[in-house]
Amino acid sequence: MRYGVYTNLSIDRSIEVSREVMQHLEGEDVVLEAKLAEAIGLKGEPLEDMKVDILVTVGGDGTILRAMQKNDAIILGINAGSVGFLAEVCPEAMQQCFAKVRKGEYFVEKRFKLRTDYGGERLADAMNEAVIHTDTVAKIRHFRIMVDDQVATELRADGVIVATPTGSTCYAMSVGSPIIDPHVNAFVFVPMAPYKFAARPMVVPTSARIKVELLMDRGCLLVIDGQREYHIEGHTTVEFSLSKDYGRFLRFEDNFYARMQEKLVGSL
Repeated sequence: MRYGVYTNLSIDRSIEVSREVMQHLEGEDVVLEAKLAEAIGLKGEPLEDMKVDILVTVGGDGTILRAMQKNDAIILGINAGSVGFLAEVCPEAMQQCFAKVRKGEYFVEKRFKLRTDYGGERLADAMNEAVIHTDTVAKIRHFRIMVDDQVATELRADGVIVATPTGSTCYAMSVGSPIIDPHVNAFVFVPMAPYKFAARPMVVPTSARIKVELLMDRGCLLVIDGQREYHIEGHTTVEFSLSKDYGRFLRFEDNFYARMQEKLVGSL
């Protein structure tokens, strides 16, 4: 088993927590991400070049999403951020956590991803969501949303979010999406500040192909998992579908509802 450690160095205590991770993995085959390694005076590798079985991330959900954009290893998230919904453990529980990992007392949870195609090119997959948003402040755009080539809705809004169940507890939730159990094979698209009162989130099966058409000659920004940005021209179409690739998380319990109560209901 080979482990990697990737850290958000902008977070307080991140280096301290990373050192603790290394102590808990003493004697194991461990490689550090290059910037973390440089910060503590060791050798490391770029995230995309790390050939590891389990990638330990120290940070919040953004750290996990950045890691998943560049590496397909199993993710073990150590929450050194704020909410950390996707993270599995807090720093205070690391000793017990890594004792279980070393004994193999865990399971791997697979979460499906959202595929995005634009202009004949496949863009980055999303673990959480793809956001199509006006590229001009205080200017709405006109969208038509198609599901399997049928018109689902047409609306004027600041933008549209297409999210997985994983992303339904993130940005999509903040603009009115229902929370979707990760065992449900569905996507949800959510209008952002729609002008039309009847424009509401809609849940569709993962077998569906979603198309978002920009009906104005003005462009938008497409942002995937808050990590990748693309400019979208007016009068063009972005297509979304189920990716063949999965995100993988190291878990000790199947506790989505307990996690939701702890992280979302009682945290803010």
